[in-house]
This record gives sequence, structure tokens and C-alpha cells, in this order.
Amino acid sequence: MRRENQSSASQFLLLGLPIRPEQQSVIFALFLGVYLTTVLGNLFIILLIRLDSRLHTPMYFFLSHLAFTDVSFSSVTVPKMLMNMQTQQLSISYPGCMSQTYFYQLFGCVDNLLLAVMAYDRYVAICHPLHYTIIMREGLCLLLVAVSWILSCGSALLHTLLLGQVSFCADNVLPHFFCSLSILLKLSCSNTSLNELVIFTAGGAIIIFPFSGILVSYGCIGASILRVPSTKGIWKALSTCGSHLSVVSLFYGTIMALYFSSSSNNSNDTDMIASLMYTVVTPLLNPFIYSLRNKDMILALEILFRKNILLVK
Repeated sequence: MRRENQSSASQFLLLGLPIRPEQQSVIFALFLGVYLTTVLGNLFIILLIRLDSRLHTPMYFFLSHLAFTDVSFSSVTVPKMLMNMQTQQLSISYPGCMSQTYFYQLFGCVDNLLLAVMAYDRYVAICHPLHYTIIMREGLCLLLVAVSWILSCGSALLHTLLLGQVSFCADNVLPHFFCSLSILLKLSCSNTSLNELVIFTAGGAIIIFPFSGILVSYGCIGASILRVPSTKGIWKALSTCGSHLSVVSLFYGTIMALYFSSSSNNSNDTDMIASLMYTVVTPLLNPFIYSLRNKDMILALEILFRKNILLVK
């Protein structure tokens, strides 16, 4: 593609992952397998929650939304990356790039807020068990999910609208596998101070407040667990939080890795590795974490398999 000075780029080039040509087919097969496993695993969790009436509780209601968000989040970037690997057509249109940026911000933000909502649900279940059904009523659950989506839509729209005001001049090459907001701003030839301010304030608030809510919730849970006299009670409390804690650790661990790789002077390769962890690996592991570490999910799986075996016979 010929590069020209222009006030607004019509398309960008996604260079993708820094892999050798002889490794192309192996890497393609690997990421295709990971993506299909992510989609099927999370959709299976949603289906299982819908089919088993014992899983019609607030915790699994939030989990089904988290699984849907994980599928959507992974689908924003991975299919385009796979298509570029296979066809070697690295271009992405300007509207396509803006759309990818918007949905990446949207689903990433929803993921973050849902984890905070699920932490609050665990806090109520352990610290106020007698009032759990009264507090976590259906109306409140729907409200918490709706607010998560509304805030995420607003945040993603704000970042995308501000990005739409930015001009791209000579360089339209993105050394990444998707349209990353931070890299797009680096390519801009206009003043991006407002964009950076919004990322620092609104973007920071979207991360810090939910994370603080998670820390406070688990602080209260920890204090409540310490007051439990029996080991059995402590183990039961920990088992209800184990899956969520694992997902939270994985999610925020990759966010911190992505932040430090972006803020340091490391190469783009480091940033891409952190982004892969955040957008590919985390959505892949979530269904396995909730399936293997959760007794209710395992029981629902066993019942479903038994029914299928009986139907076959």
C-alpha cells in the first residue's frame, strides 16, 4: 500500500504477530483451536446454566453474562487475526478499525464490571447468608448487569468518538494484531492530549473502582471467614469464592502486564504477548476454571451426560 500524507486514513495495515513464514500454519492451527475452544466452552456454560434449574441463581446468572462477554471479547480480535494469517491481506478499513476499537473497549469493560458484581454477590452470600435471597433479588441482578452494560457502552463510545477526531497522516501501519487504542494514538499526527486525559481519568476509573470494590468485598469475606469457628465452614466459604478469585487474579494480572508493557520502553512484541494473554488466554481459561473448580457445575455436567446416555440407549 502506498503511503501518503492525509488528514484521515482510509485503511490501516495490521502487521499481526511476529512469526516466521514456516511457523504460519502451526500458529494458525493453534489459535484456531484456542478460539473454537473458547467459543464452545463458554457457550456450553451458558447452555448448562439455562438447562439446569439448580443453576438459576444470581451467581450463575452473572456467570452466564460473563461467559457471553468472553465469547464476544475474543471474537472482536481473533477472527480478524486468523483471516490475516490465512489470506495475508493485512489491511483493515478505517470504519472496521474504529468498530474493533469500540467493541474491544466495550467487552473488556463489561468483563471488568461483571467481576466486581460477582464479588459483591459472593460478599452477600457469605457475610449475609440469611438475607441473601432478599438482597440479591431478580430486580437487583438485572439492574447490576444493565448498569454494567450502560457504563461500558458509554466509556467505549467516549473513547471511540474522541479517536474519530484524531488525524492520521503518513504512517498507517499498526505493529499489532488488532486496532489497539494506544497504538492508534501513537500513530496520530494531531494533538492527543485530550484522548490521553480521558484514558487516564475515565479509563482509570473503570478499572480502579471495580477493582477496589472487589478488594473491599473480599476483605469483608476474609474477616467473616476468620470469625467462623469450624474448619468445614471456612472450607465451604473458600470453595464458593475459589473460581471467582482465580478468574479475578488472571484478569487483573494480565491487565497489569499489559499496562506495564505499554508504559515501559519494551518492544511491541512484549505488548502483543500481554494483549494475547488478555484477549485470548483469559477467555479460554474461564470456562475451565468454573467447570473444574465448581461442584454445582460438575454435578450439572454429570446429570446432563447421564440424560444424554439414557436418551441414546
